[in-house]
Amino acid sequence: RFHLFSHPFPYNQPTTMFSRVARKAAPRATTALQNQRNQASRILVSSQTTGSSHYNYSSISATDIADRTQRLLNAKAQSKLTYDDLASKLGVTNTYAAQLLMGQAKLNEDTAEKLREALPTASSDDIKDMVSSYPMRRFDEEILKEPNVYRTYEAITHYGEAIKTIINEQCGDGIMSAIDFYCDVGTTTGKNGEKRVVITFNGKYLKHIEQKVDDNTAKSPRD
Repeated sequence: RFHLFSHPFPYNQPTTMFSRVARKAAPRATTALQNQRNQASRILVSSQTTGSSHYNYSSISATDIADRTQRLLNAKAQSKLTYDDLASKLGVTNTYAAQLLMGQAKLNEDTAEKLREALPTASSDDIKDMVSSYPMRRFDEEILKEPNVYRTYEAITHYGEAIKTIINEQCGDGIMSAIDFYCDVGTTTGKNGEKRVVITFNGKYLKHIEQKVDDNTAKSPRD
């Protein structure tokens, strides 16, 4: 597990990886929602040009997901809940709560009932769809043009080699999982009284295996 500390935001204004989402949750579109809509629009233009009836994937409609996200963010705004509040009611991390509303994580049955209670104005059809469908976990590369997101991306890539080296030193030859994984965004106060951002990545260590022939249960055929 490691934390990323950012420098203070200019003018001592708080910022998090989802700050624009938290401050403009509804009814105004969030950065993520705008990117989803932009992506859908670009793909729609492409599909009209090529004659395809699909958006980005044959099984997923980007516009449907964007519209559902807008309705859920409106319900969150009406509830007056912060993402920390919502996460506490659902029993998940605050970033996972945001991912659920944005269609980037799957809603389980037991959590669905908690979501209904937390967001009473949310559509029952939307919640049922979140339970029955499987998210297409991806991102629009346009989001990297958003300064808050890009700065976090830059921190990861800038410190990437150092992080890898320390993981190797402390754990061995392997990686941090992004599947068995927790992400949490919080704040702390610096020594000069400034607000600072703390992002915690908590992922299971996965060791690279030695590919021994005797352990390979699905060998490729040889003609």
